[in-house]
Amino acid sequence: MSLVTRERKGAAVVLTYANPPWGTMTAAGAREMYAEAKAALDDPEVRCLVLTGGVPGIFIRHYDVDELADMSARLQDGPPPAPPRADAPPPPPGFLELTDIIFAADKPVVAAINGLCQGGGFELALACDIRIATPDAASIGLPETRIGIFPGGGGTQCLPRVVGEAKALEIILRGLTFTGAEAHAIGLVHELSADPLARALEMAREWEGRGAEGIAAAKRLTRAALDRPLSEGLSEERRSFLEVMRTASARAALEGARRPVEIQKI
Repeated sequence: MSLVTRERKGAAVVLTYANPPWGTMTAAGAREMYAEAKAALDDPEVRCLVLTGGVPGIFIRHYDVDELADMSARLQDGPPPAPPRADAPPPPPGFLELTDIIFAADKPVVAAINGLCQGGGFELALACDIRIATPDAASIGLPETRIGIFPGGGGTQCLPRVVGEAKALEIILRGLTFTGAEAHAIGLVHELSADPLARALEMAREWEGRGAEGIAAAKRLTRAALDRPLSEGLSEERRSFLEVMRTASARAALEGARRPVEIQKI
């Protein structure tokens, strides 16, 4: 049974993850979502990717604990994992590769959080550019330390960039989760909506009419802003600005935005 459905909505693609009845992320689900996300992001006609949940009241509950427990047992019984070799072939796509491709996408990715969104589910949402949640979402956050582990799918690195180091430490160390309204109040999600998917598609229509090159450069530069010196970021911004100014989409938009010439009254 397929765990991911793909639907085209104008220039947007909606990926819906459903693993009934619990809505947990699994290795098979991550592989399937990776394949669908990559196909959408590689399509030049697609201008926005939206992720949402297909089980009522659930975005992605969390990563499947049974799979994590089996992994822990294998690691205990086997030799310590060797460091990856530089010439080693890449691993088969899984959950980590899924969050990587979402984070690095050159087009906007929106998480339409329509319910429970914890652990790996929230780490996937953190990899997205925009998060929209229902006010009554029962639980959003990173509770991993409650079961003796910690967020290993990007949570420790992405969350401080969203809410700052102090708040991220509080959330991660205490394993805190929040309702949709509480998550919005502290900046975990950007907007609240009774219908997150409909709101995400409204945003997608905004980007549909704008230059893809400008959006891609803006995302890439903003994502990298906290990882390098200001002088380096400014240099890259200025170079990229001139590159985008050369594109047909920028030239057409700028011409259309010229101030109309006022006719002077005699």
